Amino acid sequence: MKRAISKHLGDFVALLVLFLIAIGVSGYIIANQDARPRIPFVESKAFTLKAEFSDAQAVTPGQGQSVRVAGVQVGKITEVKLVNGVAVVTMELDQKWKKKLDVKSDATALLRPRTGLKDMFIELDPGGSGRTLSNNGTIPVQNTAPDVDPDETLSALDTDTRQYLKLLINGAGKGLKGHGNDLNLTFKALDPTYRDLARVSTAIADRRQQLKRLIHNYGTLTNTLADTDQAIPRLINSSDAVFRAFASEDTNISLAVSKLPAALNQTRDTLEKVDEFGRVAGPALESLRAPFRQLDVANHAVLPFVKEAEPITRKKIRPFVIAARPTVRDLRPAAINLAKATPDLAASFHELNRFFNMAAHNPKGAEPVATGAGADAANRARDEGYLFWLGWVAQHTTSLFSTSDAQGPLRRFVLFFSCTTIRTQLARDPAAGPLLGLTNALNDPGLCPSGEGAGAGGGLPAIPPLPKKDAGKQTKTEGRAP
Repeated sequence: MKRAISKHLGDFVALLVLFLIAIGVSGYIIANQDARPRIPFVESKAFTLKAEFSDAQAVTPGQGQSVRVAGVQVGKITEVKLVNGVAVVTMELDQKWKKKLDVKSDATALLRPRTGLKDMFIELDPGGSGRTLSNNGTIPVQNTAPDVDPDETLSALDTDTRQYLKLLINGAGKGLKGHGNDLNLTFKALDPTYRDLARVSTAIADRRQQLKRLIHNYGTLTNTLADTDQAIPRLINSSDAVFRAFASEDTNISLAVSKLPAALNQTRDTLEKVDEFGRVAGPALESLRAPFRQLDVANHAVLPFVKEAEPITRKKIRPFVIAARPTVRDLRPAAINLAKATPDLAASFHELNRFFNMAAHNPKGAEPVATGAGADAANRARDEGYLFWLGWVAQHTTSLFSTSDAQGPLRRFVLFFSCTTIRTQLARDPAAGPLLGLTNALNDPGLCPSGEGAGAGGGLPAIPPLPKKDAGKQTKTEGRAP
Protein backbone atom coordinates (compact mmCIF):
# COMPACT_ATOMS: atom_id res chain seq x y z
CA MET A 1 0.00 0.00 0.00
CA LYS A 2 2.85 2.29 0.78
CA ARG A 3 4.27 1.45 -2.59
CA ALA A 4 0.96 2.36 -4.30
CA ILE A 5 0.70 5.61 -2.34
CA SER A 6 4.26 6.55 -3.10
CA LYS A 7 3.73 5.64 -6.75
CA HIS A 8 0.53 7.82 -6.96
CA LEU A 9 1.44 10.38 -4.30
CA GLY A 10 0.28 13.35 -6.36
CA ASP A 11 -3.12 11.85 -7.00
CA PHE A 12 -3.45 10.86 -3.36
CA VAL A 13 -2.66 14.41 -2.14
CA ALA A 14 -5.16 15.85 -4.63
CA LEU A 15 -7.89 13.52 -3.42
CA LEU A 16 -7.08 14.32 0.21
CA VAL A 17 -7.28 18.06 -0.47
CA LEU A 18 -10.59 17.64 -2.30
CA PHE A 19 -11.94 15.58 0.63
CA LEU A 20 -10.96 18.26 3.14
CA ILE A 21 -12.52 20.98 0.97
CA ALA A 22 -15.72 18.95 0.71
CA ILE A 23 -15.85 18.53 4.47
CA GLY A 24 -15.30 22.29 5.00
CA VAL A 25 -17.94 23.28 2.46
CA SER A 26 -20.41 20.77 3.92
CA GLY A 27 -19.78 22.11 7.42
CA TYR A 28 -20.30 25.70 6.27
CA ILE A 29 -23.52 24.80 4.50
CA ILE A 30 -24.81 22.86 7.50
CA ALA A 31 -23.83 25.66 9.89
CA ASN A 32 -25.86 28.20 7.86
CA GLN A 33 -28.93 26.03 7.40
CA ASP A 34 -31.99 27.15 9.39
CA ALA A 35 -33.52 23.69 9.29
CA ARG A 36 -30.49 21.84 10.58
CA PRO A 37 -30.55 20.10 13.97
CA ARG A 38 -28.34 21.23 16.82
CA ILE A 39 -24.80 19.87 16.55
CA PRO A 40 -23.93 18.06 19.81
CA PHE A 41 -20.76 19.00 21.69
CA VAL A 42 -20.30 21.99 19.34
CA GLU A 43 -23.31 24.17 19.98
CA SER A 44 -24.70 24.98 23.43
CA LYS A 45 -28.09 23.66 24.39
CA ALA A 46 -30.88 25.99 23.18
CA PHE A 47 -33.63 27.47 25.38
CA THR A 48 -36.91 25.66 24.66
CA LEU A 49 -40.20 27.52 24.73
CA LYS A 50 -43.69 26.26 23.88
CA ALA A 51 -46.77 28.10 22.68
CA GLU A 52 -50.35 26.91 22.41
CA PHE A 53 -52.28 27.89 19.25
CA SER A 54 -55.91 27.29 18.36
CA ASP A 55 -54.77 26.77 14.74
CA ALA A 56 -51.24 25.92 13.57
CA GLN A 57 -51.86 25.38 9.87
CA ALA A 58 -48.83 25.56 7.56
CA VAL A 59 -46.45 25.19 10.54
CA THR A 60 -43.87 22.63 9.39
CA PRO A 61 -40.83 21.93 11.58
CA GLY A 62 -37.55 21.37 9.78
CA GLN A 63 -38.37 23.88 7.00
CA GLY A 64 -36.47 26.78 8.49
CA GLN A 65 -39.53 28.47 9.97
CA SER A 66 -38.19 31.04 12.44
CA VAL A 67 -39.09 32.80 15.65
CA ARG A 68 -38.73 36.60 15.57
CA VAL A 69 -38.80 39.41 18.06
CA ALA A 70 -39.30 42.88 16.50
CA GLY A 71 -38.26 41.42 13.12
CA VAL A 72 -35.01 39.89 14.44
CA GLN A 73 -34.66 36.12 14.25
CA VAL A 74 -34.00 34.71 17.70
CA GLY A 75 -34.77 31.01 17.19
CA LYS A 76 -36.61 28.43 15.12
CA ILE A 77 -39.63 26.14 15.20
CA THR A 78 -38.61 22.56 15.98
CA GLU A 79 -41.83 20.69 16.71
CA VAL A 80 -45.63 20.90 16.55
CA LYS A 81 -48.11 18.48 18.10
CA LEU A 82 -51.76 18.30 19.16
CA VAL A 83 -52.46 18.34 22.91
CA ASN A 84 -56.00 18.55 24.33
CA GLY A 85 -57.42 20.05 21.16
CA VAL A 86 -54.80 22.82 20.76
CA ALA A 87 -51.62 22.89 18.72
CA VAL A 88 -48.49 23.07 20.86
CA VAL A 89 -45.58 24.55 18.90
CA THR A 90 -42.08 24.04 20.32
CA MET A 91 -39.52 26.79 19.73
CA GLU A 92 -35.80 26.79 20.41
CA LEU A 93 -34.29 30.19 21.25
CA ASP A 94 -30.58 30.80 21.02
CA GLN A 95 -28.87 31.16 24.37
CA LYS A 96 -27.49 34.59 23.46
CA TRP A 97 -31.05 35.85 23.01
CA LYS A 98 -32.38 34.08 26.07
CA LYS A 99 -30.41 36.35 28.39
CA LYS A 100 -31.48 39.48 26.52
CA LEU A 101 -35.15 38.66 26.02
CA ASP A 102 -36.17 37.38 29.50
CA VAL A 103 -39.51 35.95 28.35
CA LYS A 104 -42.30 36.59 30.89
CA SER A 105 -45.52 34.73 31.63
CA ASP A 106 -47.54 37.50 29.89
CA ALA A 107 -45.61 37.01 26.63
CA THR A 108 -47.63 36.80 23.38
CA ALA A 109 -47.01 34.81 20.20
CA LEU A 110 -48.56 35.51 16.79
CA LEU A 111 -48.39 33.21 13.72
CA ARG A 112 -47.67 35.23 10.60
CA PRO A 113 -46.90 34.28 6.97
CA ARG A 114 -43.57 35.43 5.60
CA THR A 115 -44.68 35.02 1.96
CA GLY A 116 -47.90 34.37 0.13
CA LEU A 117 -47.00 30.66 0.07
CA LYS A 118 -47.64 30.35 3.78
CA ASP A 119 -44.01 30.25 4.85
CA MET A 120 -44.86 30.82 8.50
CA PHE A 121 -42.94 32.39 11.37
CA ILE A 122 -43.82 33.25 14.97
CA GLU A 123 -43.74 36.89 16.11
CA LEU A 124 -42.86 36.77 19.81
CA ASP A 125 -43.45 39.55 22.35
CA PRO A 126 -41.46 38.74 25.53
CA GLY A 127 -43.88 40.67 27.83
CA GLY A 128 -42.76 42.68 30.80
CA SER A 129 -44.86 42.40 33.97
CA GLY A 130 -45.21 38.66 34.63
CA ARG A 131 -42.87 36.08 36.07
CA THR A 132 -39.92 34.81 34.02
CA LEU A 133 -40.63 31.58 32.11
CA SER A 134 -38.23 28.72 32.67
CA ASN A 135 -36.97 26.21 30.12
CA ASN A 136 -39.91 24.33 28.44
CA GLY A 137 -42.30 27.01 29.69
CA THR A 138 -45.60 27.40 27.84
CA ILE A 139 -47.38 30.47 26.54
CA PRO A 140 -51.14 29.83 27.03
CA VAL A 141 -53.57 29.87 24.13
CA GLN A 142 -55.24 33.12 25.33
CA ASN A 143 -51.91 34.90 24.71
CA THR A 144 -51.51 33.60 21.13
CA ALA A 145 -53.25 34.27 17.84
CA PRO A 146 -53.10 32.16 14.66
CA ASP A 147 -52.90 33.42 11.13
CA VAL A 148 -56.21 34.41 9.57
CA ASP A 149 -56.62 33.27 5.95
CA PRO A 150 -58.36 35.56 3.47
CA ASP A 151 -60.97 32.89 2.79
CA GLU A 152 -61.93 32.93 6.48
CA THR A 153 -62.54 36.65 6.26
CA LEU A 154 -64.48 36.37 3.02
CA SER A 155 -66.52 33.42 4.31
CA ALA A 156 -67.93 35.71 6.99
CA LEU A 157 -69.44 37.87 4.22
CA ASP A 158 -72.59 37.03 2.29
CA THR A 159 -72.68 36.82 -1.52
CA ASP A 160 -73.76 40.41 -2.12
CA THR A 161 -71.12 41.79 0.26
CA ARG A 162 -68.41 39.76 -1.47
CA GLN A 163 -69.52 41.17 -4.81
CA TYR A 164 -69.48 44.70 -3.44
CA LEU A 165 -66.04 44.10 -1.98
CA LYS A 166 -64.86 42.79 -5.32
CA LEU A 167 -66.20 45.90 -7.08
CA LEU A 168 -64.55 48.08 -4.43
CA ILE A 169 -61.17 46.43 -4.88
CA ASN A 170 -61.41 46.59 -8.69
CA GLY A 171 -62.46 50.23 -8.53
CA ALA A 172 -59.58 51.00 -6.17
CA GLY A 173 -57.19 49.27 -8.57
CA LYS A 174 -58.45 51.29 -11.51
CA GLY A 175 -58.42 54.52 -9.52
CA LEU A 176 -54.86 53.99 -8.30
CA LYS A 177 -53.57 52.90 -11.71
CA GLY A 178 -50.84 55.30 -12.76
CA HIS A 179 -51.06 57.20 -9.42
CA GLY A 180 -48.49 55.28 -7.47
CA ASN A 181 -46.36 58.37 -6.89
CA ASP A 182 -49.41 60.28 -5.61
CA LEU A 183 -50.21 57.44 -3.24
CA ASN A 184 -46.58 57.42 -2.09
CA LEU A 185 -46.73 61.17 -1.42
CA THR A 186 -49.97 60.66 0.50
CA PHE A 187 -48.35 58.05 2.69
CA LYS A 188 -45.39 60.38 3.27
CA ALA A 189 -47.78 63.18 4.25
CA LEU A 190 -49.39 60.81 6.75
CA ASP A 191 -46.07 60.11 8.42
CA PRO A 192 -46.73 62.53 11.33
CA THR A 193 -50.08 60.81 11.85
CA TYR A 194 -48.32 57.45 11.96
CA ARG A 195 -45.88 58.77 14.56
CA ASP A 196 -48.77 60.11 16.69
CA LEU A 197 -50.54 56.75 16.38
CA ALA A 198 -47.32 55.04 17.42
CA ARG A 199 -47.19 57.21 20.55
CA VAL A 200 -50.84 56.41 21.25
CA SER A 201 -50.16 52.70 20.80
CA THR A 202 -47.15 52.94 23.10
CA ALA A 203 -49.27 54.70 25.73
CA ILE A 204 -51.95 52.02 25.38
CA ALA A 205 -49.31 49.33 25.75
CA ASP A 206 -48.04 51.01 28.90
CA ARG A 207 -51.58 51.03 30.24
CA ARG A 208 -52.25 47.38 29.53
CA GLN A 209 -53.26 46.67 33.10
CA GLN A 210 -55.64 49.62 33.11
CA LEU A 211 -57.17 48.37 29.86
CA LYS A 212 -57.60 44.93 31.40
CA ARG A 213 -59.41 46.47 34.34
CA LEU A 214 -61.49 48.58 31.95
CA ILE A 215 -62.55 45.52 29.97
CA HIS A 216 -63.28 43.62 33.18
CA ASN A 217 -65.35 46.50 34.54
CA TYR A 218 -67.14 46.80 31.20
CA GLY A 219 -67.99 43.10 31.38
CA THR A 220 -69.29 43.57 34.92
CA LEU A 221 -71.39 46.51 33.74
CA THR A 222 -72.79 44.46 30.88
CA ASN A 223 -73.70 41.61 33.22
CA THR A 224 -75.35 44.06 35.60
CA LEU A 225 -77.36 45.54 32.73
CA ALA A 226 -78.40 42.03 31.72
CA ASP A 227 -79.56 41.32 35.27
CA THR A 228 -81.57 44.55 35.37
CA ASP A 229 -83.16 44.26 31.92
CA GLN A 230 -86.53 45.41 33.29
CA ALA A 231 -85.01 48.70 34.40
CA ILE A 232 -83.62 49.46 30.93
CA PRO A 233 -87.09 49.97 29.34
CA ARG A 234 -87.98 52.28 32.21
CA LEU A 235 -84.76 54.18 31.63
CA ILE A 236 -85.50 54.47 27.92
CA ASN A 237 -89.06 55.67 28.62
CA SER A 238 -87.80 58.20 31.14
CA SER A 239 -85.15 59.37 28.68
CA ASP A 240 -87.84 59.70 26.01
CA ALA A 241 -89.91 61.86 28.35
CA VAL A 242 -86.86 63.98 29.17
CA PHE A 243 -85.96 64.48 25.50
CA ARG A 244 -89.59 65.34 24.71
CA ALA A 245 -89.48 67.96 27.44
CA PHE A 246 -86.26 69.30 25.93
CA ALA A 247 -87.90 69.37 22.50
CA SER A 248 -90.87 71.34 23.86
CA GLU A 249 -88.44 73.88 25.33
CA ASP A 250 -86.39 74.28 22.15
CA THR A 251 -87.04 78.05 22.08
CA ASN A 252 -85.81 78.54 25.62
CA ILE A 253 -82.87 76.24 25.00
CA SER A 254 -81.97 78.24 21.87
CA LEU A 255 -82.22 81.45 23.90
CA ALA A 256 -79.99 79.95 26.60
CA VAL A 257 -77.47 78.81 23.99
CA SER A 258 -77.50 82.27 22.38
CA LYS A 259 -76.61 83.77 25.77
CA LEU A 260 -73.91 81.21 26.34
CA PRO A 261 -71.10 83.09 24.45
CA ALA A 262 -71.57 86.19 26.60
CA ALA A 263 -71.60 84.02 29.71
CA LEU A 264 -68.44 82.25 28.57
CA ASN A 265 -66.75 85.57 27.87
CA GLN A 266 -67.73 86.79 31.33
CA THR A 267 -66.48 83.52 32.77
CA ARG A 268 -63.18 83.96 30.94
CA ASP A 269 -62.80 87.51 32.26
CA THR A 270 -63.71 86.29 35.74
CA LEU A 271 -61.18 83.47 35.56
CA GLU A 272 -58.51 85.94 34.44
CA LYS A 273 -59.31 88.09 37.47
CA VAL A 274 -59.38 85.00 39.65
CA ASP A 275 -55.95 84.12 38.29
CA GLU A 276 -54.68 87.57 39.25
CA PHE A 277 -56.35 87.20 42.63
CA GLY A 278 -54.75 83.79 43.08
CA ARG A 279 -51.32 85.22 42.35
CA VAL A 280 -51.92 87.92 44.95
CA ALA A 281 -53.63 85.61 47.43
CA GLY A 282 -50.85 83.02 47.24
CA PRO A 283 -48.19 85.19 48.94
CA ALA A 284 -50.84 86.57 51.32
CA LEU A 285 -51.92 83.11 52.42
CA GLU A 286 -48.30 82.09 52.66
CA SER A 287 -47.68 85.03 55.00
CA LEU A 288 -50.67 83.91 57.08
CA ARG A 289 -49.10 80.56 57.82
CA ALA A 290 -47.32 81.84 60.94
CA PRO A 291 -50.47 83.51 62.42
CA PHE A 292 -52.55 80.41 61.74
CA ARG A 293 -49.95 78.26 63.45
CA GLN A 294 -50.30 80.50 66.50
CA LEU A 295 -54.10 80.16 66.58
CA ASP A 296 -53.93 77.15 68.86
CA VAL A 297 -51.79 79.07 71.35
CA ALA A 298 -54.16 82.04 71.12
CA ASN A 299 -57.18 79.79 71.67
CA HIS A 300 -55.62 78.37 74.83
CA ALA A 301 -54.80 81.91 76.01
CA VAL A 302 -58.37 83.12 75.33
CA LEU A 303 -59.99 80.10 77.00
CA PRO A 304 -59.87 81.56 80.58
CA PHE A 305 -61.43 84.81 79.34
CA VAL A 306 -64.18 82.87 77.56
CA LYS A 307 -64.94 80.87 80.70
CA GLU A 308 -65.15 84.09 82.70
CA ALA A 309 -67.28 85.88 80.07
CA GLU A 310 -69.74 83.02 79.58
CA PRO A 311 -71.86 83.76 82.71
CA ILE A 312 -71.92 87.46 81.82
CA THR A 313 -73.11 86.66 78.30
CA ARG A 314 -75.71 84.19 79.54
CA LYS A 315 -77.06 86.18 82.49
CA LYS A 316 -76.70 89.80 81.37
CA ILE A 317 -76.08 90.26 77.67
CA ARG A 318 -78.62 87.65 76.53
CA PRO A 319 -81.49 89.07 78.67
CA PHE A 320 -80.58 92.56 77.45
CA VAL A 321 -80.76 91.41 73.82
CA ILE A 322 -84.14 89.76 74.44
CA ALA A 323 -85.45 92.92 76.10
CA ALA A 324 -84.06 95.13 73.31
CA ARG A 325 -85.74 93.21 70.49
CA PRO A 326 -89.00 95.26 70.51
CA THR A 327 -87.03 98.48 70.46
CA VAL A 328 -84.85 97.21 67.63
CA ARG A 329 -88.00 96.29 65.70
CA ASP A 330 -89.29 99.84 66.21
CA LEU A 331 -85.97 101.19 64.98
CA ARG A 332 -86.25 99.19 61.77
CA PRO A 333 -88.29 101.85 59.83
CA ALA A 334 -85.91 104.56 61.02
CA ALA A 335 -82.97 102.43 59.97
CA ILE A 336 -84.56 101.90 56.54
CA ASN A 337 -85.07 105.64 56.11
CA LEU A 338 -81.53 106.27 57.35
CA ALA A 339 -80.24 103.75 54.84
CA LYS A 340 -82.10 105.64 52.10
CA ALA A 341 -80.68 108.97 53.32
CA THR A 342 -77.17 107.64 53.83
CA PRO A 343 -76.06 108.20 50.20
CA ASP A 344 -77.18 111.83 50.37
CA LEU A 345 -75.55 112.24 53.79
CA ALA A 346 -72.38 110.66 52.47
CA ALA A 347 -72.38 113.08 49.53
CA SER A 348 -73.01 116.01 51.88
CA PHE A 349 -70.22 114.99 54.24
CA HIS A 350 -68.00 114.47 51.23
CA GLU A 351 -68.61 118.05 50.13
CA LEU A 352 -68.09 119.27 53.72
CA ASN A 353 -64.85 117.35 53.79
CA ARG A 354 -63.80 119.05 50.57
CA PHE A 355 -64.74 122.42 52.09
CA PHE A 356 -62.72 121.78 55.26
CA ASN A 357 -59.82 120.48 53.18
CA MET A 358 -59.86 123.67 51.16
CA ALA A 359 -60.04 125.76 54.36
CA ALA A 360 -57.20 123.81 56.02
CA HIS A 361 -54.99 123.68 52.93
CA ASN A 362 -51.64 125.30 53.64
CA PRO A 363 -49.30 124.55 50.73
CA LYS A 364 -46.13 125.91 52.34
CA GLY A 365 -46.86 125.05 55.96
CA ALA A 366 -46.34 127.41 58.86
CA GLU A 367 -44.13 130.31 57.72
CA PRO A 368 -42.06 132.33 60.19
CA VAL A 369 -42.97 135.95 60.88
CA ALA A 370 -40.59 138.27 59.08
CA THR A 371 -38.83 141.01 61.05
CA GLY A 372 -36.59 143.87 60.17
CA ALA A 373 -36.52 145.83 56.92
CA GLY A 374 -39.28 144.89 54.47
CA ALA A 375 -41.05 142.75 57.09
CA ASP A 376 -44.48 144.24 56.26
CA ALA A 377 -44.27 143.31 52.58
CA ALA A 378 -42.92 139.85 53.42
CA ASN A 379 -45.67 139.19 55.96
CA ARG A 380 -48.34 140.35 53.51
CA ALA A 381 -46.92 137.93 50.89
CA ARG A 382 -47.23 134.93 53.19
CA ASP A 383 -49.51 132.12 51.92
CA GLU A 384 -50.87 130.62 55.14
CA GLY A 385 -54.24 129.32 53.93
CA TYR A 386 -57.76 130.23 54.93
CA LEU A 387 -57.50 129.22 58.58
CA PHE A 388 -54.77 131.75 59.21
CA TRP A 389 -56.86 134.59 57.88
CA LEU A 390 -59.96 133.24 59.60
CA GLY A 391 -58.21 133.90 62.92
CA TRP A 392 -57.62 137.51 61.89
CA VAL A 393 -61.30 137.80 60.93
CA ALA A 394 -62.22 136.59 64.42
CA GLN A 395 -59.80 139.16 65.89
CA HIS A 396 -61.46 141.97 63.92
CA THR A 397 -64.90 140.70 64.87
CA THR A 398 -63.93 141.03 68.53
CA SER A 399 -63.33 144.77 68.02
CA LEU A 400 -66.78 145.06 66.45
CA PHE A 401 -68.43 143.71 69.60
CA SER A 402 -66.21 145.57 72.08
CA THR A 403 -69.20 147.71 73.31
CA SER A 404 -71.64 145.91 75.55
CA ASP A 405 -73.98 146.37 78.48
CA ALA A 406 -75.77 144.09 80.92
CA GLN A 407 -77.79 142.56 78.06
CA GLY A 408 -74.67 141.57 76.07
CA PRO A 409 -72.43 143.02 73.33
CA LEU A 410 -73.68 145.82 71.06
CA ARG A 411 -72.86 146.05 67.38
CA ARG A 412 -72.66 149.42 65.60
CA PHE A 413 -74.67 150.02 62.45
CA VAL A 414 -75.58 152.99 60.26
CA LEU A 415 -78.83 153.36 58.32
CA PHE A 416 -79.12 155.49 55.18
CA PHE A 417 -82.56 156.63 53.99
CA SER A 418 -84.30 159.70 52.51
CA CYS A 419 -86.93 161.77 54.23
CA THR A 420 -89.47 160.86 51.53
CA THR A 421 -88.94 157.13 52.15
CA ILE A 422 -89.26 157.39 55.93
CA ARG A 423 -92.33 159.70 55.68
CA THR A 424 -94.00 157.08 53.45
CA GLN A 425 -93.28 154.29 55.94
CA LEU A 426 -94.45 156.36 58.94
CA ALA A 427 -97.65 157.28 57.11
CA ARG A 428 -98.48 153.61 57.10
CA ASP A 429 -97.44 153.07 60.75
CA PRO A 430 -97.46 156.41 62.71
CA ALA A 431 -96.54 154.71 65.98
CA ALA A 432 -93.10 153.69 64.59
CA GLY A 433 -91.87 157.31 64.46
CA PRO A 434 -91.63 157.91 68.21
CA LEU A 435 -90.40 154.37 68.71
CA LEU A 436 -87.43 154.79 66.34
CA GLY A 437 -86.68 158.37 67.48
CA LEU A 438 -87.18 159.91 64.04
CA THR A 439 -89.89 162.47 64.90
CA ASN A 440 -87.52 165.42 65.60
CA ALA A 441 -85.40 164.62 62.53
CA LEU A 442 -88.42 164.67 60.22
CA ASN A 443 -89.75 167.95 61.73
CA ASP A 444 -86.33 169.64 61.50
CA PRO A 445 -86.37 171.90 58.38
CA GLY A 446 -82.61 171.70 58.16
CA LEU A 447 -82.63 167.90 57.87
CA CYS A 448 -85.92 167.36 56.06
CA PRO A 449 -87.32 170.46 54.23
CA SER A 450 -91.04 170.87 54.46
CA GLY A 451 -91.48 170.47 50.70
CA GLU A 452 -89.65 167.10 50.50
CA GLY A 453 -91.97 164.14 50.43
CA ALA A 454 -94.96 166.00 48.92
CA GLY A 455 -96.41 164.33 45.93
CA ALA A 456 -98.94 165.14 43.31
CA GLY A 457 -101.76 164.26 45.60
CA GLY A 458 -100.65 166.48 48.47
CA GLY A 459 -98.14 166.32 51.30
CA LEU A 460 -97.92 163.84 54.10
CA PRO A 461 -99.26 164.80 57.51
CA ALA A 462 -96.73 166.16 59.95
CA ILE A 463 -95.46 163.97 62.73
CA PRO A 464 -96.46 165.34 66.14
CA PRO A 465 -93.47 166.11 68.37
CA LEU A 466 -92.72 164.04 71.40
CA PRO A 467 -92.67 165.50 74.88
CA LYS A 468 -89.49 167.41 75.69
CA LYS A 469 -88.27 164.88 78.17
CA ASP A 470 -87.96 162.22 75.40
CA ALA A 471 -86.97 164.50 72.55
CA GLY A 472 -83.25 164.43 73.26
CA LYS A 473 -83.05 160.67 72.90
CA GLN A 474 -84.33 160.61 69.33
CA THR A 475 -82.13 163.22 67.59
CA LYS A 476 -79.36 160.85 66.41
CA THR A 477 -79.56 158.86 63.20
CA GLU A 478 -76.76 156.60 64.32
CA GLY A 479 -77.94 153.87 66.64
CA ARG A 480 -76.84 150.63 68.34
CA ALA A 481 -78.60 147.34 68.08
CA PRO A 482 -78.14 144.49 70.50
